[in-house]
Amino acid sequence: MRHQVKGYRLGRSGGHRAAMRKTMIMQLFEHEKIQTTLAKAKSVQPDAERMITIARNSLNGSEVEKVNARRQIAGQLGNASGEIVRKLFDDIAPRFKTRPGGYTRLLKLGPRLGDNAEMVLLELVSE
Repeated sequence: MRHQVKGYRLGRSGGHRAAMRKTMIMQLFEHEKIQTTLAKAKSVQPDAERMITIARNSLNGSEVEKVNARRQIAGQLGNASGEIVRKLFDDIAPRFKTRPGGYTRLLKLGPRLGDNAEMVLLELVSE
């Protein structure tokens, strides 16, 4: 039984899954949309939305809370994420200042030719 076992394993080891998740979230924030499989998009979407919420909530906080939020997101994304974190806090979070959630959307694109995997476009909602 799989009671209270959450997340997608995606046929990968734990380290590979974590690295793929970080890379996909950084690509989503950099390009504001990515094309991927449905399973990968569903595994990345909650983490990306949580990060946007942290950045959005820090807009109203003190300087210490802003720095802590930036460090928290940078820690989750890894060492090479400085420019991505800057874009998240300076460009993306202010856009969603009044939106209570649901910052991303999944648009189904149909099956992939090679292996018939369901492809989707994961993108930030434009507001």
